[in-house]
Amino acid sequence: MVKTHVSTHELVAGRYRLLDVVHRETNRVGWYGEYVENTGAARPCLVTRIGLPACQGEEKSRQAADRVLRMSETMARLCPGRIATVVDAVEEAGSLWTVTEWIDGLPLSQLMEQKGAFSPAKAAAVGLDLLDVLEVAHGEGITHGELSPGQVFVRARGPLVLTGFGLAGATLAPRVAAPAYASPEQARDDRIGPAADLWALGAILYTMVEGRPPYRDRDRPESTLKGVDRLPLRTPLRAGSLTPTVQGLLRKDSRERLTKAVVRQSLTRVLDEDPHAVMQAPALKRACAAARYAGPRWSGRAMAAGTALAVVTVAVAALAVTHQLPDTDDTAGGGTQAAPSATAAAPGEDGEREPAAPTPTAPGSPSPSESAAPSPSAPATADALPGGYRVFRAPEGFSVALPAGWKPLETARGTDGAYRVTFGATGDPRTLAVTYSESAGPDPVAVWREDVEPGLRDDAGFRRLGDIEATTYQGYEAADMEWLMDADGTRVRTLGRGFLLGGQRSFSLRWTTPAEDWAKKANREALDTFLRTFRPGPAA
Repeated sequence: MVKTHVSTHELVAGRYRLLDVVHRETNRVGWYGEYVENTGAARPCLVTRIGLPACQGEEKSRQAADRVLRMSETMARLCPGRIATVVDAVEEAGSLWTVTEWIDGLPLSQLMEQKGAFSPAKAAAVGLDLLDVLEVAHGEGITHGELSPGQVFVRARGPLVLTGFGLAGATLAPRVAAPAYASPEQARDDRIGPAADLWALGAILYTMVEGRPPYRDRDRPESTLKGVDRLPLRTPLRAGSLTPTVQGLLRKDSRERLTKAVVRQSLTRVLDEDPHAVMQAPALKRACAAARYAGPRWSGRAMAAGTALAVVTVAVAALAVTHQLPDTDDTAGGGTQAAPSATAAAPGEDGEREPAAPTPTAPGSPSPSESAAPSPSAPATADALPGGYRVFRAPEGFSVALPAGWKPLETARGTDGAYRVTFGATGDPRTLAVTYSESAGPDPVAVWREDVEPGLRDDAGFRRLGDIEATTYQGYEAADMEWLMDADGTRVRTLGRGFLLGGQRSFSLRWTTPAEDWAKKANREALDTFLRTFRPGPAA
């Protein structure tokens, strides 16, 4: 067990001041802290102390720190805005200290202490957001291996943020911290893979609805791990419609656990059964304001006392919007429409534009080709749009943040509910086209290859760049295609991202710029902002 007493007069590694404990798990303690600069100025950060095995050795400890830094960098690139970037990792006095960027939120463990058990629908919303990140990681061959409520941060605005990537395998221990969330194969110190993360996801869901983990922490980590491996699962009593999902994830044999696809379907079904689990828009905005009022400094006690309930409700509502939950105030055309962004402020005078904090894009980015592609990346602060951008809520139901002066230039409609809205500004050669269809096939790659590309071949100078790449976007199956063509004497370059909503419904976003300007900073920023802030809605 890590000792939690650290003098606030002493600086960790000579530069990090510990202010307040925010979460405490077996062998892991996290503090709100400050990075003290040479000038005396201080910046907020999250500092986590993890006990290392006594036999680890100095060289192995340094390797563990390096591993955490590298893995954090990799995951932050794959899931911008969803992973807390580790800015420093040091070994000191037999412990691994990791320092991450400031996170505007609270650990799930702390929220559960303050709020108590979650409803099955709210737990399912959190589970879906965690599943988004795990799918990306597993697609790259990365297993988290240390997932627990202390590694999940719920923010007042935007999706969940995860910490802890890179800890699994960084030490000689089968599980560095939080043994109650270890999988049976970890408890036996067997080789682990994605199934271990699915077990941990099930354990987190169990804890959220039951108010306690499926296997209790015992006096020693070894005893806890033995219980995870050998004891039967305590039957959940409050999970309701979430029970089959939890039990399916917590199967001792990793080969028998639910697949990610089945888990997604099951969690979505739980949400569909309880559409009123999400706050309505006016209360949501008041809760956002309450969370923001807590101020920019880390103060675990102050935030927990005043904003814990507001933060978790806001975050769950934001998750529900992302995953297209039904909302009685936002339906049109017989379909389910995305509710107003949980990050939005009050509407502007024109009733269509409103400032909002973006949520990051799901994984996947344009492939590099003839020139450097504008690879989407998270902005310096995840809670602010770039200067001049405003969220535009289209009458068709979708919303997206646009640069200053941009507006719909042309709207074309089909007889089958399809439409295309093209955005731009006078004198600006760039455009964003949003296309909606209700007749898409089941494979997003095939849609680009078989339905779209044949028509583009008739355009002057058309040439596809690289392969059509399958990806995911906001949890949906998606595919990207890039191409060049000539338009009014100018060589232009386009990135198209298409994604399937289900029921043959689909959206595609096409970002076009002069080819020679493709890699300019403003264009990289625009593409990143479009992808991070777009929220789909069916045709009206």
